[in-house]
Amino acid sequence: MELQVGVKILLENREGKFLFIRRTADENPEINGYWDIPGGRIDVGTPLIENLKREVLEETGLKMRGQPELITVQDIFWKKHIVRLTYSGFAGGEVKLSKEHSEYKWLDVEEISALQPLDKYIKEVLAKLFIE
Repeated sequence: MELQVGVKILLENREGKFLFIRRTADENPEINGYWDIPGGRIDVGTPLIENLKREVLEETGLKMRGQPELITVQDIFWKKHIVRLTYSGFAGGEVKLSKEHSEYKWLDVEEISALQPLDKYIKEVLAKLFIE
């Protein structure tokens, strides 16, 4: 089984809302239309935070501010073994989505709980952050 490493980030804006982006049809049609947070696979040989900054910029057009904080690590077994590191942090600028995503929303904690369909691995992260 192939091993990959991915990075994600729960981005917060100045109003205390979090960015969620909706996937378009891509190479993984089974997650088409699901809400997720920015991130993706790392480029080997590039530091994790640099990969995270690149993914945020590519997917949202936003630039990360400050140093992100690691909030959880997950093993994901889905066609491959993916080790995903999820961070929380801040970003500034205007959202400009890539073709991988069709829409975005800045949501508070209550609004996030009603968001459907939501990626199941992101649900796990949110449960740890906002429920425990």
